[in-house]
Amino acid sequence: MKAGYEVFIPDGKDLNEALERTTHMAVSAHPDDIEIMAYQGIAECFNNNSKWFTGIVVTDGAGSSKGEFYSSFSDDEFVNIRKLEQKKAAFVGEYSLAAMLNYTSSEAKDPCNTEIINDLKMLISKAKPDIIYTHNIFDRHKTHLSIALKVINAIRELPPSERPKKLYGCEVWRSLDWLVFSDRVIFDASANPNIASALIEVYNSQISGNKEYHKATIGRRHANATFHSSNSADSIENSILGMDLTPLIVDPSIDIIAFARGFIERFNMEAVDNIKNAL
Repeated sequence: MKAGYEVFIPDGKDLNEALERTTHMAVSAHPDDIEIMAYQGIAECFNNNSKWFTGIVVTDGAGSSKGEFYSSFSDDEFVNIRKLEQKKAAFVGEYSLAAMLNYTSSEAKDPCNTEIINDLKMLISKAKPDIIYTHNIFDRHKTHLSIALKVINAIRELPPSERPKKLYGCEVWRSLDWLVFSDRVIFDASANPNIASALIEVYNSQISGNKEYHKATIGRRHANATFHSSNSADSIENSILGMDLTPLIVDPSIDIIAFARGFIERFNMEAVDNIKNAL
């Protein structure tokens, strides 16, 4: 593990115990990404002694807008603020643990960086979660995309018995409402709306930089649910959209680019057919 990494266990359990009880895991690029994209997993494990959520944040979070309130903070001080906010979120969400791996964004984006993959392999192997959430492979934030690919590659290098049953790519810097219905994974994010809001609002370092993530995140979830269907009443109040990346870890021989093109081609076919049928 890289120097400066931290692990926070809200209930003070031993690290091995906290990993081994994990059933749901999210791997993100930055502090606050987990709370934006993986709330369904957090909510499912909240106040549930048989299910436990673990969050892994790969980068140190440096480089984001500091805003006026944090403008006087040094880069190191700002990184520590972001780590503290991640710990606050882990406490509010009753995580099994939060691991902050402390890599820089440039290290995360380096396709030759195998240290991150090795760290992820070690953590996933020990935890053996049933489900892993990460960034979707169409995320337009390059660091997010790099983490998604590293998660896929890390899992592919594990023995089948140590791989999760499901791997999902979720929304942060690209919404997934363009996917055809059959390609969408719909996560119900309606439970405990006060907790859902609190998990985003603890990230004052981001919100104070004139980025209203707390409003945008909840707004997108509500929009996802409302615009899901034009012909029926809403069945859930808030939803997060994802894509199922599980085939990529079940069969490591599947080409990731070809897999990605499949989603685009299905959207293209549906969109063009709709236009043709309307003419």
